[in-house]
Amino acid sequence: MRFGDIDLVPLLDGRFRLDGGAMFGVVPKPLWERRTPADDRNRIGLAMRPLLVRRPGAPLMIIDAGAGAKMDAKSVDIYALDRTLDLDATLRAAGASRADISIVLASHLHFDHAGGFTEFDGKGGVRPAFPRARYIINRGEWTDATHPHERNRASYLQENFVPLLDAGVVDFSEDDATIAEGVRVKRTGGHTRCHQIVYIESRGRTAVFAADLLPTTAHIDEPWIMGYDLYPMETLEFKRAFLREAIEREYLIVFEHDPMIAAGYIREQNGRKRVEPVD
Repeated sequence: MRFGDIDLVPLLDGRFRLDGGAMFGVVPKPLWERRTPADDRNRIGLAMRPLLVRRPGAPLMIIDAGAGAKMDAKSVDIYALDRTLDLDATLRAAGASRADISIVLASHLHFDHAGGFTEFDGKGGVRPAFPRARYIINRGEWTDATHPHERNRASYLQENFVPLLDAGVVDFSEDDATIAEGVRVKRTGGHTRCHQIVYIESRGRTAVFAADLLPTTAHIDEPWIMGYDLYPMETLEFKRAFLREAIEREYLIVFEHDPMIAAGYIREQNGRKRVEPVD
């Protein structure tokens, strides 16, 4: 997608499935299943869409990197992980490779966002998957991810990010930081304590990589909040204000997990919201 003087390229690191009830929290199944049907194990289909940010003369950036290829067979079955079309293939289609990436920016460190940050090295170890990149990670998110508790331990897999620090390629950011020209992050909280979204600005326009604040187009209504969110009332407070801002200012929203729509504008008519997709 051409966006001002930037190319925004939604990539794909495969598809997977998560429990529908967990994805929609307190919303009853008869309501959410109208928007996204479940399989016989109550799982809904999702995508993993890292975003390539290409600005002339600027370092090539990728936001998040999917689940990667380190999952064991049991996890692949649990999540119905299908990487037939993966990050390497979609990077090639975009005219790039992992070696071209200079900045890897994390929205947060859950496995479906940060699993692709590292890869097996063929010698029984794990190494950074982007050999020439610096990884920018929120300091508070790093603290929480490296000190998990019973509620979040299954999502924070240490092999996805600890090897990055060992390799000396991590730069820590603080809340609401400017990352590069026209790229800044804003802490939302809610999903995790330091979950953040990414604003990309060019020629008076704004695109937002919404990460798990708005994982799919089905989540554009305020109370449709994931059961995975550790602080759901924080999500609700931030989401309420953000949706109003996104509609009024016509932000282009990039949906990281929607299985069909990678990006679009949120429109509202007679109190009902919808997404106008953008190719």
